[in-house]
Amino acid sequence: MSRTLPLFPLNTVVFPGMTVPLHVFEERYRALVEELLQEPDPAQRIFGTVAIREGFEVSEPFGPAGSDQTHGGQSLFRVGCVLQLTEAERNDDGSFEIVVVGRGRLRLSGVLTHTAYPSGEVELLGDDHDDATAPEIVERARSLFERYRLQLSQLHGEDLLTGVLPQDPAYLSWTLAAITLLPLPDRQSLLEADDTHLRLAMLTRLLREEMRAMDVVPSLPAVDVARTGWSPN
Repeated sequence: MSRTLPLFPLNTVVFPGMTVPLHVFEERYRALVEELLQEPDPAQRIFGTVAIREGFEVSEPFGPAGSDQTHGGQSLFRVGCVLQLTEAERNDDGSFEIVVVGRGRLRLSGVLTHTAYPSGEVELLGDDHDDATAPEIVERARSLFERYRLQLSQLHGEDLLTGVLPQDPAYLSWTLAAITLLPLPDRQSLLEADDTHLRLAMLTRLLREEMRAMDVVPSLPAVDVARTGWSPN
């Protein structure tokens, strides 16, 4: 199913169920928030986001060719997330503090820039509730994550990544993808994975790699793990 959605590219990957606070200061995105707030039904205050590819500086106009898209001198990934605006507070200078939650995945096919804010031609991707995911895959990922967050907490001397994990395999896969400390390319690969089984298998491999890295490097810089949250609602 294709449609046009307002588009807000970010320097991070957002997953379904993930809550993200944003400071909105650019004029075009202020206009986007203003328009969303005019929608009387909070459930319809939605827009799309895709991650900006790291290290890309391109000058070509946006076009459909290739594995990524370009817009405003930025190269964008094609698979992103539908966001719902859940909270908004206007600052004295006209900027906004907002909170958004991921509602589902999208695939970007084009960007429209002739309006007050960019919009994307997107395909909404189906919900991922894979009842066929093997229970042993689910338990392996869950158990490995518990070991990972214990090791991370011991390394930093404080409890990190606390909270109760979802029971549903699909929600579990999105939760682990959102809260595991991974570089952007790995997070994007998890978002692009088309089923729960594959995503949990990828997470299992990535968690093992992260734990091996922590064993090799006994002292890591402090990390900020509180910027995002998980909301199954």
